[in-house]
This record gives sequence, structure tokens and C-alpha cells, in this order.
Amino acid sequence: MHQHLWPHALVRALEARSERPRLRGSRLELPGGDSEIDLRAHELDNRLAALDRDEIDVALISCPPTLELGEELVEAYHDGMLELVAASSGRLRALACGAPREGFAGVCISAIDLADLAPLAPVLAEVERRGELLFVHPGPALTPPGAPDWWPAVVGYTAQMQAAYAAWIARGAAAWPGLRVLFAILAGGAPIQLERLASRGVDTRGVLHDNVYLETASYAERALELAMATYGVGRLVYGSDWPVIDAQPTLRSVRGFGQAVVDAVCRENPARLLA
Repeated sequence: MHQHLWPHALVRALEARSERPRLRGSRLELPGGDSEIDLRAHELDNRLAALDRDEIDVALISCPPTLELGEELVEAYHDGMLELVAASSGRLRALACGAPREGFAGVCISAIDLADLAPLAPVLAEVERRGELLFVHPGPALTPPGAPDWWPAVVGYTAQMQAAYAAWIARGAAAWPGLRVLFAILAGGAPIQLERLASRGVDTRGVLHDNVYLETASYAERALELAMATYGVGRLVYGSDWPVIDAQPTLRSVRGFGQAVVDAVCRENPARLLA
């Protein structure tokens, strides 16, 4: 439920740019910094081989808001992803960027945007009307001067996700009760916040909404145990963030809980989310 794949159209568009975001060989240059990219991981044959390796039938693909793509690049992503989905023999499904679009299974939005629900109201209403999935993913994170390389992923992204999750349980879930929402990276550690909510007089049973799900990317046994103890196994889905990070540690952790958990987290819950 959380993979990223760049179609050739997007790669070519990034390579042609003179300003950030852009690609220079294998180096991705973004407004917030640079990183090395293995473009082989974005070839369809290699992606399908990775799915076979992990015994995954279908991957849900999103374009991460962290790339800060403009309209032209987003269109290149959309056009290219429709081609990849069609060529994947049902192994790939994709989310549109920012708003519903024909041929896509739902919408991926930035956690930064979800923190303020009012401007997003038309999009949320339309996703709900169409019966599609809303995937909340971290957006660009500010990094303080001198911070280590891991700071955005560990501090910035999780803070965004916690704020987005809080906004949703405070106002969004009641306003759009039929909208199925999936929060990346366990909503930045949402399970640890429920006891703090209770300490402020909130009845936490009221925030355990049926249509709110958490995905597992980057987490292992301890975090997953807490998530399942808090929300139950029915609100957790497997996601890897491949190829940004290694899929294997989280996948091994999920499988370590036994077949009943694997069936729920890797098959039953994702199927219900995608409806």
C-alpha cells in the first residue's frame, strides 16, 4: 500500500529541467536537498521482479509529495503511470496526485495540506463520493541548520503525519464519514498519542474510526505491536516505501506475527481499503 515508481515520462521530464526539481544522471536535485536514485528500481520489469521476491501480488503506487513537482511534472507522472498500470497485468494500481482522476484508485495528498481541511474540502468530498481511497503521505520537511541527514525522515515527516492525523480525528472523520483514509508511516506514531489524548479528557474510543487506517513502512515489531494493541489488526496495512527504503525489515516483522496477522495486514485490510 505504499510504493513509489517513476514512469519514463516523469524521468525524462526531470532530466530536461534546468531548475529544481531535476535529475542529473542518478542524482535527484530537489529544492530541499539532493540524493542518489537507482533508476533501475523504477523499471517495470524490475519492479515486478521485486514484487515476486516479496510474494506481493499488487502494489499501490503513489507519487510522493516530497518531490515538490509542479503541474507539468505531475501530468507527466499521471500519463506515464496509466501506461505502467496498463502494462502490469494487474500487478500495479496507482493514486493520482492531489485530486481524483480517471484510471486511478484514489488520491495521494501531502500531510501538510491535510492539516488545514477547509481548502481541501472539495477534493475530500469528491474522493468520498467516488468511493476511492485517500492516502496521506509526508510532504517536504524543513531541516534546521546543521541537522543530520536523517532529520527530515525521522522528525519532520513524523511531525507532519501526527498533525494531519490529529486534524482528521478532530474534524475530518465526522465531516466525511464515508471516506477511507490511509495514513503513511503509522501516522507518525499515532498509537503513542492516544494515552496523551486521554490525559486531556478525550474519550479515545471516539477517535478509533472504522475508515481510518495506518500503514507500516519503516516500522518493526515494537511499533507494530503497539499499533495492533491500540487499533486492532483490522486497521493496519502493509506498506514498504520501496524503493526509498528497504522493504525487507518491515515485511519480516509483519510475517513474524503469524499467518492470521499476515492475512489481515497484507490481504484483507488492503482489499477493504481499495474496495
